[in-house]
Formats: sequence, C-alpha cells, structure tokens
Amino acid sequence: MGFLKYKGYTGSVEYSEEDNCLFGKVQGMSKHTITYEGQTLDELRQDFEGAVEDYLASCAERGVEPCKPYSGTFNVRVSPEIHSAIAAMAQQAGVTINAFVRQVLAKEAKLAY
Repeated sequence: MGFLKYKGYTGSVEYSEEDNCLFGKVQGMSKHTITYEGQTLDELRQDFEGAVEDYLASCAERGVEPCKPYSGTFNVRVSPEIHSAIAAMAQQAGVTINAFVRQVLAKEAKLAY
C-alpha cells in the first residue's frame, strides 16, 4: 500500500480488483471518514486533494475546527522494567521521559526533532 500527502493529511492508496479502480481513505481520522477514488494515480491524487479541500471548506462553512489526522498523543503500555530503564536513560540525558521518548521515536522515524 502506498500513501498520498496533502496539507498535513495522509491518504492510503489501494486497488480494488472487483471495481478495477484505485481508492483510498485519509488515515488517522477518528471522527470523520474522507474517501476518494480514481482510475489512474493522477485521478486518485486529484480526488484525494479535492476530498481534503471539500472537508476543510465544509468545516469553515460550519465554523468548526477541522480534525487533525493525529493528535500527537498516544499511550504505550510497557513492562515495569522497560519503564524503569527509560526513566533512567532520560534522567541520564537530563530530559523528561516524554522528551526522551520523542527524541528516540523521531530518530527512528527519521524525522527532525
């Protein structure tokens, strides 16, 4: 599966053998569903961008803040041993556990922190 990106939104790229078309859905939207389709990758990209624009325009018309695909907050359950090790490494680095985990995740995701 591939992905499209537009204005901070990420959409999937999938193929339906039954319908003989490409389709997708904006990822990470818990309260809204934004879908799109096309016969070619260019058509799919245009419909994806149009769907995002329609969503943003609809929110503006209603005076509501558009949902962001990801809130930036998630919970991860780990064993007490891992929690303790992370806390020790964070303390040694002179940062909070949250800052330490953000740094590690950004490095692994190859993103600038």
